[in-house]
Parts: sequence; structure tokens; C-alpha cells
Amino acid sequence: MKIEILGSGCAKCKKTKEMAEKAVKEMGVEAEIVKVEDFDKILGYGVMITPALVIDGDVKVAGKVPSVEDIKKWITE
Repeated sequence: MKIEILGSGCAKCKKTKEMAEKAVKEMGVEAEIVKVEDFDKILGYGVMITPALVIDGDVKVAGKVPSVEDIKKWITE
């Protein structure tokens, strides 16, 4: 599983990464968590507002910091 955090490195982007790491750790799943700061790649996902979270190529949320519970739900989908 690959989880991408899209964002420029703002506080909300860092918080989103922390939430993803916490969700993965609590679930005990194998996942690669990658921070994507390249604006062209971010636009490639159709994301115009950050932070955004992408799991295995699917944009799950954009424009807000997701909760750990939301991330856990998306991981199990």
C-alpha cells in the first residue's frame, strides 16, 4: 500500500502525514508513506487545495486534515 501526502510542507500537510503514520501504526499494516511536494504531481491528481491524502492512487481527501479514524476506514476499503 502506498499513501501519498500532497502538500507544500505547511503545518496542515505535516499534521496529515502524522495522522497517516499513526493510523498505519495502530492498524499494524505495511504501508509506504510518501510526501509529495511537486506541484505538477499534485495537479496530476486533480488536487487544487492541500493538504490531500492519496491511497494507492485514489484521492481520499483534499483541503483538510483527515482524522486517524477516517484514514483507517480508507485503508480497509
